[in-house]
Amino acid sequence: MANKLIDEKINDYVDALSSGAPTPGGGAVAALTAAQGAALIMMVANLTVGKKKYAEFEELNVAAIEEAKGYLDQLMAGVDEDKKAFGQVASAYGMPKETDEEKAARSEAIAIASVGAAEAPLKVMRAGTCALRLADSLIDRSNKQLVSDLYVAALNLNAGVQAAEFNVSANVPYIPDRELADSWKKESEKLSEEANAVSAKILCSKK
Repeated sequence: MANKLIDEKINDYVDALSSGAPTPGGGAVAALTAAQGAALIMMVANLTVGKKKYAEFEELNVAAIEEAKGYLDQLMAGVDEDKKAFGQVASAYGMPKETDEEKAARSEAIAIASVGAAEAPLKVMRAGTCALRLADSLIDRSNKQLVSDLYVAALNLNAGVQAAEFNVSANVPYIPDRELADSWKKESEKLSEEANAVSAKILCSKK
């Protein structure tokens, strides 16, 4: 099996996901789901560029390809960042806790690991929401024969964002820096609301 989830064959990934192993899990699914949405944006833009019918939107679509590629890279990286973050959390909880020193070391390790476990899905939410804004900008400004793919992109991106919020919410309570924890919690809620709104706007454009 490959070291990185993103290097695995689809069948191997699904087999790992359906097994009793703790990773990949919901966080990886959230990132990969959103990544598919970003990839669809690239597809639509790629199949718009160079067509005379959409010449007035050429520059927009060329820029969209590059921007969506940035989001795609972030989201694909998020698949394995989630795996790594969960592994650190699991290791921290598995530390000995017999003595006061061991308990203190374990608590510190859990706190540190929780920061990473909350940040990984928050990054997915940020990239996914930005990609949704991009998808919205291409409605009626890209190949109209592929508008259904923008709808599917919106559904996947929003699903990824909403799924990632569960992981943010699950981990911020264990971050000792309450100011940071509260900030990330509020940001995740704001991103969730925006992603829902932008996705709904895109889908409401369906004629």
